[in-house]
Amino acid sequence: MHIRSSACAAALAFAALTATALPAAAAPAEPTYAVSGRIAGPDGGWDYVSFDPAHRRLYVSRSDGLLALDVDSGVVTPHLADGKRTHEPLVLPGGDTVLLTNGASGTALVINAADGKQTGEIPTGTAPDAAGFETGTGLAVVVSAVGVATVIDPQAKTVVASIQVGGKLEFVAGDGHGHIFVNVESKNEIAVLDLKTKTVSARYALDGCDSPGGLAYDPKAGVLIASCDGGVAKVIAARTGKVLATLAIGKGPDAVIFDPVRGLAFIPCGGDGVLDVIKVGDGADARIVQVVTTERGARTGMVDPKTGKIYLPAASYGPPPAAGGRPAMLPGSFHLLVVSPSA
Repeated sequence: MHIRSSACAAALAFAALTATALPAAAAPAEPTYAVSGRIAGPDGGWDYVSFDPAHRRLYVSRSDGLLALDVDSGVVTPHLADGKRTHEPLVLPGGDTVLLTNGASGTALVINAADGKQTGEIPTGTAPDAAGFETGTGLAVVVSAVGVATVIDPQAKTVVASIQVGGKLEFVAGDGHGHIFVNVESKNEIAVLDLKTKTVSARYALDGCDSPGGLAYDPKAGVLIASCDGGVAKVIAARTGKVLATLAIGKGPDAVIFDPVRGLAFIPCGGDGVLDVIKVGDGADARIVQVVTTERGARTGMVDPKTGKIYLPAASYGPPPAAGGRPAMLPGSFHLLVVSPSA
């Protein structure tokens, strides 16, 4: 009995010594991102980008309609669907239907993803822009530059409510629990839309965040990530509106892209030609983990959660005009910039 106790004590002592001597297992390293390719497409303007995981397709809104990319084969369909001054290609659940906001007609076009044919048209009012789908209610929301959020039943292809938010509305993000968050660019705030009551239930002031543009939601941390002019991004508690972190980013940001598999957010900054990579964590400890050199003008995009690749529309430009304004896009220069993680 005494011998057995001594052996146990020795074993415990050895285990304790070993535990002290061996270093703790290191946390998995973040992937390193780099530009890995360019996929050519037809010239023309663009805005938002979306991804359909069911059919492995990327959609890019164009000035004249919708471009599609099969991300596995690399095959581009330059003009899948018609449109004019399109902004958001919202992929509805299942991937068979795309809701495409169409600025020229003040509507959301209902597009069959298989062949690009229009199967419906839903009135949204003047200047429809971003759109989002809220999984908790099964409703879609289209927001406009004139302060109106149009709530749509995508199954019935009908408008169920118009919420007067006010201000110039930009990106949207849903939480899966009946709420849509909307950047109010002209008021430096986020409006919270309750889709059950069809009202604005809260407004979150974003002090120090000029013209919030991009917006994404991390369901695990329960936080919003907003990109702002002035070279900053804000990380906000979605339930309370408390700003948890302020991060320095590049100039000219637009979209915020969230990868739920890797817990990373990406902000393409077209002014500087960089992609800021953010480890979200619990929100309060959010930090920039990499700055990837991309191209000037690359300001929107989307991630393929399976591969982790990010696709950023871009083009080459001539010199700025003497009278001011935007420089002209060089002919034959539009492409999708592919940014890939390390293995």
